[in-house]
Amino acid sequence: MTTKILALTDALGNLVRFVLLPGHRFDTVGVAPLIKGLEFGALLADKAFDSNWIIDDLNTRGAKIVISQHPRRTKPIDIDAEMYKWRHLIENFFCKLKEF
Repeated sequence: MTTKILALTDALGNLVRFVLLPGHRFDTVGVAPLIKGLEFGALLADKAFDSNWIIDDLNTRGAKIVISQHPRRTKPIDIDAEMYKWRHLIENFFCKLKEF
């Protein structure tokens, strides 16, 4: 059995909140608990988080959507390419986590 870790970091790559899920669950299942009750200006994520309900929630919050899109998305969303480059900070967080 495996475990999946979903993490939310701040703009500097510092952990804000995390959720543990069974390894066989979709990543999107853990998004609601990660962002519940938090205010933020943008969400940077990879294509595993490209889900209509997540995008609708972000639009409702007025947050900027910076999510790599799934190739099958019928209506592509414009993202800030320069801001997307900063997604490496969450990747760096997971690299540090794997060192332990």
